[in-house]
Amino acid sequence: MAYSSSSKRNRAIALRNNLSPFGNQLVQKGFIDGDKMQKALAESRKTGQSLIDILESATGQQLPPDLLRQYKKHHLFELKVLFGVESVDPEIETEKFSINHMGELINSLIPLDICRRYRLIPLQKKEEEQPILVVAMVDPENLEAQDDLNRILRPKGIAVERQVITQADYQQLIDQFLDEQVQKETAKKKEVNVDVSLELDNFDFNLEEADDEVADDLGAANEAQAAPIITLVNKILAKALQDGVSDIHVEPQEEGLKIRYRKDGVLQQPFDQMPKKIIPAVIARFKIMAELDIAEKRLPQDGKIRRMFQGRKVDFRVNTLPSRYGEKVVLRILDNSATQLGLDKLISHEPTLEIVRDMAKRPFGMILVTGPTGSGKSTSLYSVLAERNSPDINISTAEDPIEYSLDGITQVQVIREKGMNFASILRAFLRQDPDVILVGETRDSETAKTAIEAALTGHLVLTTLHTNDAAGAIARLDEMGVEPFMISGALVGVLAQRLMRRVCSECRVAYNPTKEELSRFGLSAAGEEEVIFYKANKLEPEQISASKANGSICPKCNGVGYKGRVGVYEVMRNSEKLQALINEGANTDRIKETAVEEGMITILAYSLNLVKEGQTTLEEVERVTFTDSGLEAELKAKRKSGLTCGACRAELQPEWLDCPYCMTPRF
Repeated sequence: MAYSSSSKRNRAIALRNNLSPFGNQLVQKGFIDGDKMQKALAESRKTGQSLIDILESATGQQLPPDLLRQYKKHHLFELKVLFGVESVDPEIETEKFSINHMGELINSLIPLDICRRYRLIPLQKKEEEQPILVVAMVDPENLEAQDDLNRILRPKGIAVERQVITQADYQQLIDQFLDEQVQKETAKKKEVNVDVSLELDNFDFNLEEADDEVADDLGAANEAQAAPIITLVNKILAKALQDGVSDIHVEPQEEGLKIRYRKDGVLQQPFDQMPKKIIPAVIARFKIMAELDIAEKRLPQDGKIRRMFQGRKVDFRVNTLPSRYGEKVVLRILDNSATQLGLDKLISHEPTLEIVRDMAKRPFGMILVTGPTGSGKSTSLYSVLAERNSPDINISTAEDPIEYSLDGITQVQVIREKGMNFASILRAFLRQDPDVILVGETRDSETAKTAIEAALTGHLVLTTLHTNDAAGAIARLDEMGVEPFMISGALVGVLAQRLMRRVCSECRVAYNPTKEELSRFGLSAAGEEEVIFYKANKLEPEQISASKANGSICPKCNGVGYKGRVGVYEVMRNSEKLQALINEGANTDRIKETAVEEGMITILAYSLNLVKEGQTTLEEVERVTFTDSGLEAELKAKRKSGLTCGACRAELQPEWLDCPYCMTPRF
């Protein structure tokens, strides 16, 4: 690379500006002048942005490899002096950075969530008189990280040797480890997956006829112990776990037994209807596994099944319900090993993520998480606990059932038969000096009032409610008899959420929505010209079978059009205006309008942003999150800003270029 400035002049400038050796070298070689170098250094210190990125942006050219190498060497030397520990460079000390070896240390000693939370990675274990684990850290002075490492390693007699690593090198190493884990899991699934549907198609149902109206209980129990029924039920459970479903529905019908799975929030029927004659035996088998009373067929029952699957423990929450043609059984799968906790893994919108994290850092008050059953409320709450969990904080939870296991916290199971309900457990917690309390669900007046009192007396209380949106939580607490002044004083904020299916990135289809379709969601065709909209390439059952036969089916989603789910969130943070409205007894619509005026992103707006990002579809928005009230609240808030159509007087949003109702241009 040729540089225009003379070396003598640049050397004089570098000396005059009193730059670091690396800065001097850049100036002397003519890559940048001294004044710009000083500004780049100041900006890097102020913003925390990489100096290399700032330099390349300022000069419009990339640093040559030799200068990059010099910068890294200089940066590592600075880190070594700053933290007083040895620095490590994966490009030089390659023997320390075996991904397989680091993976073994992560799996056996330092959990992955600790590595990611504190930006550290274990390098090697020195087998000495006292074993020493060498850990590379982006911030070796992080006291919380040191406390957690000591808490994990000290009981095993292992000491910690800290070394410093650059953020870029850490990120590259952790990404390599995660990529390798994904590859191993994919290979493992290919090895263990069984085509259960094919085996069920050829399953031998040659059992004696048993009329479910007259069959005695002993007969049903004996049939349930027969090997074919045991095999059948085990395969139903195994396929559900292989397919990653959340619920299993076992439904007796007039003509036979229907098995349905709920995957990504939608029910599917993976098997053909099974013969009527096996209904009593299959239902009895599920009840035996859940330790329920097989003789009781007239009352609902609740139970639990625990099984090992591919080396991990999986719980099934079981409920039976008497119906016209026999007992219906629904199993909720609680597989916490398949869920990664962490707010950053759930909330993709950075401003929303920061608001939730800021609320979670409060020393006291109440945070409510609302949404329908199966919307991920428990996962959100546990993600907050995972981020707050540290040796200096006492966390206690009351749950029904306990869905996740977290080290270092006290988890209590509700047992209503013995008088241990949420309210009684919560009162007991208050005598045990907790900092953070999780109440699995607030469903009655006693629990609500006790939780509010705890929030007002120096505890951070996390709990859930069943409401449609964030503002509705206020009305729900009011219905439970909680005084408005207590709600306004205790409430930190409300997080409402839903789960939408994520459109398959491999087979999704780009298309242009019509003006009418966009206007239903308050979007303008002119304002969305540069946005790429997608729809799911969803196949009908007969098309899926044909595609599987000729090998043209999408390998990622298997013709469903969607793969996985993405969270949709609405965060209403308490403010002085909202406190005044709550104390006045304002209705839900008024509270929501005020929250939107103060910047709250509604569930509808959040979901439409996901559509624009290509993560989901307008069909999913309509199925899961679209409500007239959600759109109406946003439009009313905009009306107060004077944004109305001159022709039809409809309320407009700032980004709309024309009215979505009469198509009149705004300008």
